[in-house]
Amino acid sequence: MSQEARSNLAQAEDYLRRFRSEPLLHWIDGQPAASTASETFENCSPIDGASLGWVSQGEADDISRAAAAAGLAFEAWRSTPGTERKRVLHRVADAITDRAQEIALCESLDTGQPIRFMSQAAIRGAANFRFFADQAPRVGDGLSLPATEHVNYSTRQPIGPVGVITPWNTPFMLSTWKIAPALAAGCTVVHKPAEWSPITAALLAEIASEAGLPDGVFNVVNGMGETAGKALTQHPAIKAIAFVGESSTGSAIQAQSAPTLKRLHFELGGKNPVLVFDDADLERALDAVVFMIYSLNGERCTSSSRVLIQESIRAEFEDRLAQRVLALKVGDPLDPETEVGPMIHPRHTAKVRSYRSVAATEGATVVCGTSVEEGPADNWVNPTLFTGATNGMRIAQEEIFGPVLTSVAFEDEADAVAKANDIAYGLAGYVWTADGGRAHRVARDLDVGMVWVNSQNVRHLPTPFGGMKASGIGRDGGDWSIDFYTETKNVAVSYGQHSIPRMGVDQR
Repeated sequence: MSQEARSNLAQAEDYLRRFRSEPLLHWIDGQPAASTASETFENCSPIDGASLGWVSQGEADDISRAAAAAGLAFEAWRSTPGTERKRVLHRVADAITDRAQEIALCESLDTGQPIRFMSQAAIRGAANFRFFADQAPRVGDGLSLPATEHVNYSTRQPIGPVGVITPWNTPFMLSTWKIAPALAAGCTVVHKPAEWSPITAALLAEIASEAGLPDGVFNVVNGMGETAGKALTQHPAIKAIAFVGESSTGSAIQAQSAPTLKRLHFELGGKNPVLVFDDADLERALDAVVFMIYSLNGERCTSSSRVLIQESIRAEFEDRLAQRVLALKVGDPLDPETEVGPMIHPRHTAKVRSYRSVAATEGATVVCGTSVEEGPADNWVNPTLFTGATNGMRIAQEEIFGPVLTSVAFEDEADAVAKANDIAYGLAGYVWTADGGRAHRVARDLDVGMVWVNSQNVRHLPTPFGGMKASGIGRDGGDWSIDFYTETKNVAVSYGQHSIPRMGVDQR
Protein backbone atom coordinates (compact mmCIF):
# COMPACT_ATOMS: atom_id res chain seq x y z
CA MET A 1 0.00 0.00 0.00
CA SER A 2 1.38 3.41 -0.96
CA GLN A 3 1.90 6.16 1.61
CA GLU A 4 -0.98 8.16 0.15
CA ALA A 5 -3.27 5.13 0.31
CA ARG A 6 -2.31 4.53 3.96
CA SER A 7 -3.00 8.17 4.79
CA ASN A 8 -6.37 8.03 3.02
CA LEU A 9 -7.28 4.81 4.79
CA ALA A 10 -6.42 6.30 8.19
CA GLN A 11 -8.62 9.32 7.48
CA ALA A 12 -11.47 7.14 6.20
CA GLU A 13 -11.29 4.91 9.26
CA ASP A 14 -11.46 7.97 11.48
CA TYR A 15 -14.55 9.24 9.67
CA LEU A 16 -16.23 5.83 9.85
CA ARG A 17 -15.44 5.05 13.49
CA ARG A 18 -18.82 6.27 14.70
CA PHE A 19 -20.68 4.01 12.27
CA ARG A 20 -18.86 0.99 13.71
CA SER A 21 -19.65 1.84 17.33
CA GLU A 22 -23.41 1.98 16.78
CA PRO A 23 -25.77 1.22 13.89
CA LEU A 24 -26.19 3.73 11.10
CA LEU A 25 -29.69 5.10 11.67
CA HIS A 26 -32.43 6.45 9.45
CA TRP A 27 -33.05 10.20 9.39
CA ILE A 28 -36.70 11.02 10.05
CA ASP A 29 -38.20 14.41 10.94
CA GLY A 30 -34.81 15.98 11.56
CA GLN A 31 -33.48 13.28 13.89
CA PRO A 32 -31.56 9.98 13.69
CA ALA A 33 -34.06 7.15 14.08
CA ALA A 34 -33.77 3.42 14.62
CA SER A 35 -35.99 0.98 12.79
CA THR A 36 -39.34 0.23 14.38
CA ALA A 37 -38.48 -3.47 14.35
CA SER A 38 -34.87 -2.83 15.51
CA GLU A 39 -33.56 -4.91 12.59
CA THR A 40 -30.11 -4.21 11.13
CA PHE A 41 -27.93 -5.45 8.28
CA GLU A 42 -24.16 -5.44 7.91
CA ASN A 43 -22.41 -3.12 5.48
CA CYS A 44 -19.06 -4.45 4.21
CA SER A 45 -16.39 -2.73 2.16
CA PRO A 46 -15.93 -4.25 -1.31
CA ILE A 47 -12.18 -3.66 -0.99
CA ASP A 48 -11.45 -6.37 1.57
CA GLY A 49 -14.81 -7.45 2.94
CA ALA A 50 -14.19 -5.66 6.24
CA SER A 51 -17.27 -4.61 8.15
CA LEU A 52 -18.09 -0.92 7.92
CA GLY A 53 -20.73 -1.31 10.60
CA TRP A 54 -24.39 -2.21 10.91
CA VAL A 55 -27.25 -0.34 9.28
CA SER A 56 -30.85 0.06 10.45
CA GLN A 57 -33.06 -2.00 8.17
CA GLY A 58 -36.17 -0.05 7.32
CA GLU A 59 -39.55 -1.65 6.77
CA ALA A 60 -42.98 -0.35 5.81
CA ASP A 61 -43.55 1.23 9.24
CA ASP A 62 -40.36 3.27 8.91
CA ILE A 63 -41.35 4.44 5.44
CA SER A 64 -44.73 5.46 6.87
CA ARG A 65 -43.03 7.49 9.61
CA ALA A 66 -40.84 9.24 7.07
CA ALA A 67 -43.75 9.86 4.69
CA ALA A 68 -45.80 11.32 7.56
CA ALA A 69 -42.93 13.64 8.49
CA ALA A 70 -42.57 14.72 4.86
CA GLY A 71 -46.31 15.32 4.66
CA LEU A 72 -46.40 17.46 7.79
CA ALA A 73 -43.42 19.52 6.63
CA PHE A 74 -44.71 20.04 3.09
CA GLU A 75 -47.07 23.01 3.56
CA ALA A 76 -44.50 25.11 5.39
CA TRP A 77 -41.70 24.24 2.93
CA ARG A 78 -43.80 24.88 -0.18
CA SER A 79 -44.84 28.24 1.33
CA THR A 80 -41.24 29.21 2.06
CA PRO A 81 -40.28 31.96 -0.43
CA GLY A 82 -38.08 30.72 -3.25
CA THR A 83 -35.39 33.20 -2.24
CA GLU A 84 -35.24 31.58 1.21
CA ARG A 85 -35.14 28.04 -0.23
CA LYS A 86 -32.29 29.25 -2.43
CA ARG A 87 -30.40 30.55 0.59
CA VAL A 88 -30.81 27.29 2.53
CA LEU A 89 -29.77 25.10 -0.41
CA HIS A 90 -26.67 27.21 -1.00
CA ARG A 91 -25.75 26.62 2.63
CA VAL A 92 -26.13 22.89 2.01
CA ALA A 93 -23.76 23.22 -0.96
CA ASP A 94 -21.25 25.12 1.18
CA ALA A 95 -21.37 22.41 3.85
CA ILE A 96 -20.89 19.67 1.23
CA THR A 97 -17.79 21.47 -0.03
CA ASP A 98 -16.46 21.79 3.53
CA ARG A 99 -16.81 18.03 4.03
CA ALA A 100 -15.77 17.00 0.51
CA GLN A 101 -12.77 14.96 1.66
CA GLU A 102 -14.85 13.04 4.19
CA ILE A 103 -17.54 12.30 1.58
CA ALA A 104 -14.97 11.17 -0.99
CA LEU A 105 -13.07 8.84 1.34
CA CYS A 106 -16.22 7.31 2.84
CA GLU A 107 -17.67 6.72 -0.61
CA SER A 108 -14.47 5.16 -1.90
CA LEU A 109 -14.32 2.76 1.05
CA ASP A 110 -18.06 2.02 0.80
CA THR A 111 -18.26 1.46 -2.98
CA GLY A 112 -14.75 0.52 -4.14
CA GLN A 113 -14.67 3.48 -6.51
CA PRO A 114 -11.16 4.92 -7.02
CA ILE A 115 -10.50 8.03 -4.98
CA ARG A 116 -9.22 9.78 -8.13
CA PHE A 117 -12.86 9.90 -9.28
CA MET A 118 -14.60 10.16 -5.92
CA SER A 119 -12.58 13.25 -5.05
CA GLN A 120 -14.84 15.12 -7.47
CA ALA A 121 -18.09 13.42 -6.44
CA ALA A 122 -18.77 15.77 -3.53
CA ILE A 123 -17.84 18.80 -5.59
CA ARG A 124 -20.32 17.74 -8.26
CA GLY A 125 -22.93 17.16 -5.57
CA ALA A 126 -22.40 20.70 -4.30
CA ALA A 127 -22.69 21.99 -7.87
CA ASN A 128 -26.04 20.22 -8.21
CA PHE A 129 -27.33 21.97 -5.10
CA ARG A 130 -26.06 25.36 -6.25
CA PHE A 131 -27.56 25.03 -9.72
CA PHE A 132 -31.01 24.06 -8.49
CA ALA A 133 -30.89 26.50 -5.57
CA ASP A 134 -30.69 29.25 -8.15
CA GLN A 135 -33.86 27.91 -9.81
CA ALA A 136 -35.91 28.08 -6.59
CA PRO A 137 -37.04 31.74 -6.85
CA ARG A 138 -38.61 31.13 -10.27
CA VAL A 139 -40.16 27.69 -9.70
CA GLY A 140 -43.69 29.12 -9.86
CA ASP A 141 -43.07 31.02 -13.09
CA GLY A 142 -45.24 30.07 -16.05
CA LEU A 143 -46.46 31.51 -19.34
CA SER A 144 -48.82 34.28 -20.41
CA LEU A 145 -51.17 32.86 -23.04
CA PRO A 146 -53.69 35.54 -24.08
CA ALA A 147 -56.70 34.69 -26.24
CA THR A 148 -59.36 36.92 -27.82
CA GLU A 149 -61.74 36.99 -24.86
CA HIS A 150 -59.58 35.66 -22.01
CA VAL A 151 -56.12 36.06 -20.61
CA ASN A 152 -54.54 32.74 -19.67
CA TYR A 153 -51.54 32.36 -17.47
CA SER A 154 -49.85 29.27 -16.11
CA THR A 155 -48.13 28.70 -12.81
CA ARG A 156 -46.30 25.78 -11.23
CA GLN A 157 -46.66 24.42 -7.72
CA PRO A 158 -44.79 21.60 -5.95
CA ILE A 159 -46.38 18.20 -6.36
CA GLY A 160 -46.00 17.17 -2.69
CA PRO A 161 -43.86 14.66 -0.78
CA VAL A 162 -41.75 12.60 -3.20
CA GLY A 163 -39.68 9.43 -3.02
CA VAL A 164 -36.11 9.21 -4.31
CA ILE A 165 -34.47 5.80 -4.80
CA THR A 166 -30.81 5.90 -5.75
CA PRO A 167 -28.20 3.31 -6.81
CA TRP A 168 -24.87 2.22 -5.39
CA ASN A 169 -22.61 3.63 -8.12
CA THR A 170 -21.47 7.18 -7.26
CA PRO A 171 -24.36 7.33 -4.78
CA PHE A 172 -23.67 10.77 -3.30
CA MET A 173 -23.55 12.66 -6.58
CA LEU A 174 -26.56 10.82 -8.02
CA SER A 175 -28.65 11.42 -4.91
CA THR A 176 -27.99 15.18 -5.01
CA TRP A 177 -28.98 15.19 -8.66
CA LYS A 178 -32.48 14.03 -7.66
CA ILE A 179 -32.88 15.58 -4.20
CA ALA A 180 -31.66 19.12 -4.94
CA PRO A 181 -34.30 19.93 -7.61
CA ALA A 182 -37.06 18.38 -5.48
CA LEU A 183 -36.16 20.63 -2.55
CA ALA A 184 -35.74 23.68 -4.80
CA ALA A 185 -39.22 23.07 -6.23
CA GLY A 186 -40.74 23.08 -2.74
CA CYS A 187 -41.24 19.33 -2.37
CA THR A 188 -40.32 17.29 0.69
CA VAL A 189 -38.33 14.08 0.21
CA VAL A 190 -38.08 10.51 1.47
CA HIS A 191 -34.81 9.02 0.23
CA LYS A 192 -34.18 5.26 0.06
CA PRO A 193 -30.47 4.78 -0.75
CA ALA A 194 -29.01 1.56 -2.11
CA GLU A 195 -28.35 -0.96 0.66
CA TRP A 196 -24.86 -1.69 -0.70
CA SER A 197 -23.66 1.92 -0.20
CA PRO A 198 -25.61 3.69 2.56
CA ILE A 199 -22.98 5.82 4.29
CA THR A 200 -22.96 9.05 2.29
CA ALA A 201 -26.77 9.23 2.36
CA ALA A 202 -26.46 9.58 6.14
CA LEU A 203 -23.81 12.27 5.69
CA LEU A 204 -26.08 14.24 3.34
CA ALA A 205 -28.93 14.13 5.87
CA GLU A 206 -26.62 15.45 8.60
CA ILE A 207 -25.25 18.16 6.33
CA ALA A 208 -28.70 19.32 5.22
CA SER A 209 -29.98 19.52 8.79
CA GLU A 210 -26.93 21.42 10.05
CA ALA A 211 -27.30 23.81 7.09
CA GLY A 212 -30.77 24.75 8.27
CA LEU A 213 -33.11 22.57 6.22
CA PRO A 214 -36.29 22.34 8.35
CA ASP A 215 -37.17 19.09 10.11
CA GLY A 216 -39.14 16.64 7.98
CA VAL A 217 -38.23 18.26 4.66
CA PHE A 218 -35.56 15.62 3.93
CA ASN A 219 -35.81 12.10 5.35
CA VAL A 220 -33.71 8.96 4.77
CA VAL A 221 -34.81 5.36 5.30
CA ASN A 222 -32.27 2.59 4.73
CA GLY A 223 -33.25 -0.92 3.78
CA MET A 224 -33.82 -3.43 1.02
CA GLY A 225 -35.53 -2.61 -2.23
CA GLU A 226 -37.97 -5.48 -1.80
CA THR A 227 -39.25 -4.07 1.50
CA ALA A 228 -38.40 -0.40 2.16
CA GLY A 229 -38.22 0.46 -1.53
CA LYS A 230 -41.50 -1.28 -2.30
CA ALA A 231 -43.24 0.40 0.64
CA LEU A 232 -42.06 3.78 -0.62
CA THR A 233 -43.35 3.19 -4.15
CA GLN A 234 -46.72 2.08 -2.80
CA HIS A 235 -47.25 4.70 -0.09
CA PRO A 236 -50.28 6.89 -0.88
CA ALA A 237 -48.75 10.06 0.61
CA ILE A 238 -45.84 9.93 -1.84
CA LYS A 239 -46.83 11.71 -5.03
CA ALA A 240 -43.87 10.87 -7.27
CA ILE A 241 -40.91 8.50 -7.47
CA ALA A 242 -37.54 9.37 -8.98
CA PHE A 243 -35.53 6.19 -9.48
CA VAL A 244 -32.08 5.38 -10.83
CA GLY A 245 -31.24 1.72 -11.37
CA GLU A 246 -31.86 -1.39 -13.43
CA SER A 247 -34.56 -1.52 -16.08
CA SER A 248 -36.17 -4.59 -14.50
CA THR A 249 -36.50 -2.74 -11.18
CA GLY A 250 -38.07 0.20 -13.00
CA SER A 251 -40.71 -2.16 -14.39
CA ALA A 252 -41.46 -3.43 -10.88
CA ILE A 253 -41.76 0.12 -9.52
CA GLN A 254 -44.10 1.05 -12.34
CA ALA A 255 -46.41 -1.80 -11.39
CA GLN A 256 -46.17 -1.13 -7.64
CA SER A 257 -46.97 2.56 -8.01
CA ALA A 258 -49.86 2.15 -10.46
CA PRO A 259 -52.67 1.88 -7.84
CA THR A 260 -51.71 5.29 -6.40
CA LEU A 261 -51.14 6.88 -9.84
CA LYS A 262 -47.69 8.20 -8.96
CA ARG A 263 -45.68 10.33 -11.32
CA LEU A 264 -42.50 8.45 -12.28
CA HIS A 265 -39.06 9.39 -13.49
CA PHE A 266 -36.72 6.54 -14.38
CA GLU A 267 -33.05 6.61 -15.30
CA LEU A 268 -32.45 2.98 -16.16
CA GLY A 269 -29.93 0.72 -17.88
CA GLY A 270 -27.85 1.22 -20.98
CA LYS A 271 -25.63 -0.53 -23.48
CA ASN A 272 -24.32 2.64 -25.03
CA PRO A 273 -22.56 2.61 -28.41
CA VAL A 274 -19.55 4.69 -29.32
CA LEU A 275 -19.18 4.86 -33.10
CA VAL A 276 -15.63 5.36 -34.37
CA PHE A 277 -15.41 6.23 -38.06
CA ASP A 278 -12.21 5.94 -40.08
CA ASP A 279 -11.83 9.74 -40.38
CA ALA A 280 -11.91 10.28 -36.59
CA ASP A 281 -9.06 11.63 -34.50
CA LEU A 282 -8.16 8.13 -33.33
CA GLU A 283 -5.95 9.17 -30.42
CA ARG A 284 -8.69 11.29 -28.87
CA ALA A 285 -11.30 8.65 -29.66
CA LEU A 286 -9.14 6.02 -27.97
CA ASP A 287 -8.80 8.19 -24.86
CA ALA A 288 -12.55 8.73 -24.69
CA VAL A 289 -13.48 5.08 -25.28
CA VAL A 290 -11.12 3.84 -22.56
CA PHE A 291 -12.21 6.52 -20.10
CA MET A 292 -15.94 6.00 -20.63
CA ILE A 293 -15.87 2.25 -19.95
CA TYR A 294 -13.04 1.70 -17.47
CA SER A 295 -13.44 4.76 -15.23
CA LEU A 296 -15.75 4.35 -12.22
CA ASN A 297 -15.02 0.59 -12.49
CA GLY A 298 -17.35 0.47 -15.50
CA GLU A 299 -20.27 0.83 -13.08
CA ARG A 300 -21.76 3.80 -14.92
CA CYS A 301 -25.10 3.99 -16.75
CA THR A 302 -23.66 6.16 -19.53
CA SER A 303 -20.54 4.03 -20.08
CA SER A 304 -19.62 3.38 -23.72
CA SER A 305 -19.82 -0.38 -23.28
CA ARG A 306 -20.08 -1.12 -27.02
CA VAL A 307 -17.47 0.26 -29.39
CA LEU A 308 -18.53 0.09 -33.04
CA ILE A 309 -15.46 0.49 -35.23
CA GLN A 310 -15.35 1.01 -38.99
CA GLU A 311 -13.91 -2.13 -40.57
CA SER A 312 -11.06 -0.29 -42.32
CA ILE A 313 -9.51 0.72 -38.96
CA ARG A 314 -10.88 -2.05 -36.75
CA ALA A 315 -7.69 -4.12 -36.38
CA GLU A 316 -5.50 -1.10 -35.55
CA PHE A 317 -7.99 0.37 -33.10
CA GLU A 318 -8.60 -2.96 -31.33
CA ASP A 319 -4.84 -3.50 -30.97
CA ARG A 320 -4.45 -0.10 -29.36
CA LEU A 321 -7.44 -0.74 -27.11
CA ALA A 322 -5.92 -4.02 -25.96
CA GLN A 323 -2.65 -2.27 -25.07
CA ARG A 324 -4.55 0.24 -22.95
CA VAL A 325 -6.55 -2.48 -21.20
CA LEU A 326 -3.39 -4.39 -20.33
CA ALA A 327 -1.84 -1.19 -18.90
CA LEU A 328 -4.73 -0.13 -16.66
CA LYS A 329 -3.75 0.25 -13.00
CA VAL A 330 -5.98 -2.01 -10.91
CA GLY A 331 -5.74 -1.94 -7.14
CA ASP A 332 -6.57 -0.24 -3.87
CA PRO A 333 -9.16 2.46 -4.62
CA LEU A 334 -7.74 4.65 -1.85
CA ASP A 335 -4.49 4.91 -3.82
CA PRO A 336 -4.63 7.99 -6.11
CA GLU A 337 -2.74 6.04 -8.80
CA THR A 338 -5.45 3.35 -9.05
CA GLU A 339 -7.65 3.51 -12.14
CA VAL A 340 -9.89 0.47 -11.54
CA GLY A 341 -11.01 -0.80 -8.15
CA PRO A 342 -13.19 -3.72 -6.99
CA MET A 343 -16.81 -4.35 -7.90
CA ILE A 344 -19.40 -3.25 -5.36
CA HIS A 345 -20.49 -6.70 -4.11
CA PRO A 346 -19.73 -10.42 -4.60
CA ARG A 347 -23.07 -10.95 -6.32
CA HIS A 348 -22.33 -8.27 -8.87
CA THR A 349 -18.76 -9.54 -9.27
CA ALA A 350 -20.02 -12.99 -10.20
CA LYS A 351 -22.35 -11.51 -12.80
CA VAL A 352 -19.62 -9.42 -14.44
CA ARG A 353 -17.13 -12.30 -14.49
CA SER A 354 -19.69 -14.68 -16.01
CA TYR A 355 -19.64 -12.81 -19.30
CA ARG A 356 -16.13 -14.08 -20.08
CA SER A 357 -17.43 -17.59 -20.51
CA VAL A 358 -20.42 -16.21 -22.42
CA ALA A 359 -18.02 -14.38 -24.78
CA ALA A 360 -15.86 -17.46 -25.31
CA THR A 361 -18.90 -19.64 -25.99
CA GLU A 362 -20.24 -17.10 -28.49
CA GLY A 363 -16.91 -17.06 -30.34
CA ALA A 364 -15.46 -13.70 -29.32
CA THR A 365 -11.84 -13.17 -28.29
CA VAL A 366 -11.31 -12.31 -24.61
CA VAL A 367 -8.53 -9.90 -23.63
CA CYS A 368 -7.99 -9.49 -19.87
CA GLY A 369 -5.94 -6.85 -18.08
CA THR A 370 -4.17 -6.93 -14.72
CA SER A 371 -4.80 -10.10 -12.75
CA VAL A 372 -6.05 -9.22 -9.27
CA GLU A 373 -8.90 -11.66 -8.87
CA GLU A 374 -7.42 -13.31 -5.82
CA GLY A 375 -8.02 -10.08 -3.93
CA PRO A 376 -8.98 -10.18 -0.25
CA ALA A 377 -12.74 -9.78 -0.80
CA ASP A 378 -12.86 -11.56 -4.15
CA ASN A 379 -14.65 -8.54 -5.65
CA TRP A 380 -12.02 -7.86 -8.26
CA VAL A 381 -12.61 -8.11 -12.00
CA ASN A 382 -9.83 -7.81 -14.53
CA PRO A 383 -10.50 -5.02 -17.05
CA THR A 384 -11.75 -6.92 -20.08
CA LEU A 385 -12.08 -6.39 -23.84
CA PHE A 386 -14.14 -8.63 -26.13
CA THR A 387 -13.11 -8.45 -29.80
CA GLY A 388 -14.43 -10.19 -32.86
CA ALA A 389 -17.99 -9.84 -31.56
CA THR A 390 -21.14 -9.54 -33.61
CA ASN A 391 -24.07 -7.36 -32.67
CA GLY A 392 -26.40 -10.25 -31.90
CA MET A 393 -24.19 -11.74 -29.21
CA ARG A 394 -25.26 -11.44 -25.58
CA ILE A 395 -22.04 -9.57 -24.81
CA ALA A 396 -23.18 -6.89 -27.29
CA GLN A 397 -26.80 -6.79 -26.13
CA GLU A 398 -26.84 -7.14 -22.33
CA GLU A 399 -25.79 -4.55 -19.77
CA ILE A 400 -22.77 -5.96 -17.92
CA PHE A 401 -22.10 -2.86 -15.76
CA GLY A 402 -18.43 -3.49 -15.15
CA PRO A 403 -15.02 -2.76 -16.73
CA VAL A 404 -15.90 -4.78 -19.82
CA LEU A 405 -15.95 -3.46 -23.42
CA THR A 406 -17.36 -5.25 -26.48
CA SER A 407 -16.01 -4.38 -29.94
CA VAL A 408 -18.16 -4.78 -33.06
CA ALA A 409 -17.19 -3.86 -36.64
CA PHE A 410 -19.33 -1.87 -39.10
CA GLU A 411 -18.97 -1.17 -42.81
CA ASP A 412 -20.46 2.27 -43.40
CA GLU A 413 -22.66 4.94 -41.85
CA ALA A 414 -25.92 3.10 -42.45
CA ASP A 415 -24.52 -0.11 -40.98
CA ALA A 416 -23.19 1.77 -37.94
CA VAL A 417 -26.55 3.36 -37.18
CA ALA A 418 -28.43 0.10 -37.71
CA LYS A 419 -26.17 -1.80 -35.32
CA ALA A 420 -26.19 1.00 -32.75
CA ASN A 421 -30.01 1.00 -32.72
CA ASP A 422 -30.47 -2.78 -32.76
CA ILE A 423 -30.80 -3.08 -28.99
CA ALA A 424 -33.39 -2.74 -26.23
CA TYR A 425 -31.66 0.25 -24.62
CA GLY A 426 -31.43 3.88 -25.70
CA LEU A 427 -29.67 6.02 -23.10
CA ALA A 428 -26.60 7.57 -24.73
CA GLY A 429 -24.45 7.44 -27.84
CA TYR A 430 -21.02 8.75 -28.79
CA VAL A 431 -19.87 9.59 -32.31
CA TRP A 432 -16.31 10.11 -33.48
CA THR A 433 -15.89 11.57 -36.98
CA ALA A 434 -14.30 14.55 -38.74
CA ASP A 435 -17.27 14.85 -41.11
CA GLY A 436 -19.65 17.51 -39.76
CA GLY A 437 -22.59 16.42 -41.89
CA ARG A 438 -22.16 12.80 -40.81
CA ALA A 439 -21.97 13.85 -37.17
CA HIS A 440 -25.36 15.57 -37.41
CA ARG A 441 -26.96 12.76 -39.43
CA VAL A 442 -25.84 10.04 -37.06
CA ALA A 443 -26.81 12.06 -33.98
CA ARG A 444 -30.25 12.55 -35.53
CA ASP A 445 -30.70 8.87 -36.37
CA LEU A 446 -29.50 7.26 -33.12
CA ASP A 447 -32.40 6.09 -30.93
CA VAL A 448 -30.93 7.48 -27.72
CA GLY A 449 -31.74 10.36 -25.40
CA MET A 450 -28.26 11.91 -25.49
CA VAL A 451 -25.44 12.06 -28.03
CA TRP A 452 -21.90 13.35 -27.54
CA VAL A 453 -19.94 14.08 -30.74
CA ASN A 454 -16.14 13.93 -30.58
CA SER A 455 -16.37 13.94 -26.79
CA GLN A 456 -16.75 11.80 -23.72
CA ASN A 457 -19.73 12.36 -21.42
CA VAL A 458 -19.43 15.96 -20.27
CA ARG A 459 -22.46 16.92 -18.16
CA HIS A 460 -24.03 20.36 -18.55
CA LEU A 461 -26.72 20.80 -15.89
CA PRO A 462 -29.21 22.90 -17.91
CA THR A 463 -29.48 20.23 -20.61
CA PRO A 464 -31.92 17.27 -20.62
CA PHE A 465 -30.53 13.97 -19.34
CA GLY A 466 -32.39 10.70 -19.92
CA GLY A 467 -33.01 7.85 -22.28
CA MET A 468 -35.39 6.15 -24.69
CA LYS A 469 -36.75 2.59 -24.86
CA ALA A 470 -35.70 0.46 -21.87
CA SER A 471 -33.34 3.19 -20.64
CA GLY A 472 -35.88 5.33 -18.93
CA ILE A 473 -38.82 7.70 -18.72
CA GLY A 474 -38.48 11.46 -18.46
CA ARG A 475 -35.55 13.86 -18.30
CA ASP A 476 -33.35 15.36 -15.60
CA GLY A 477 -31.58 18.67 -15.79
CA GLY A 478 -32.55 22.33 -15.95
CA ASP A 479 -36.26 23.02 -16.17
CA TRP A 480 -36.99 19.35 -16.93
CA SER A 481 -36.19 18.48 -13.33
CA ILE A 482 -38.34 21.30 -11.96
CA ASP A 483 -41.23 20.25 -14.22
CA PHE A 484 -41.13 16.72 -12.81
CA TYR A 485 -41.47 17.93 -9.23
CA THR A 486 -44.23 20.47 -9.96
CA GLU A 487 -47.81 20.55 -11.21
CA THR A 488 -48.63 23.09 -13.92
CA LYS A 489 -51.86 25.03 -13.42
CA ASN A 490 -53.62 27.23 -15.97
CA VAL A 491 -55.79 30.19 -14.93
CA ALA A 492 -58.20 31.73 -17.48
CA VAL A 493 -59.74 35.15 -16.69
CA SER A 494 -62.40 36.73 -18.88
CA TYR A 495 -61.71 40.19 -20.29
CA GLY A 496 -65.41 41.02 -20.03
CA GLN A 497 -68.70 40.28 -21.75
CA HIS A 498 -67.93 37.25 -23.91
CA SER A 499 -70.84 35.15 -25.04
CA ILE A 500 -72.05 32.46 -22.59
CA PRO A 501 -74.54 29.89 -23.93
CA ARG A 502 -77.83 29.92 -22.03
CA MET A 503 -79.78 26.85 -20.99
CA GLY A 504 -83.00 26.32 -19.02
CA VAL A 505 -84.58 29.58 -20.14
CA ASP A 506 -87.30 30.36 -22.68
CA GLN A 507 -85.50 30.99 -25.96
CA ARG A 508 -88.61 32.21 -27.84
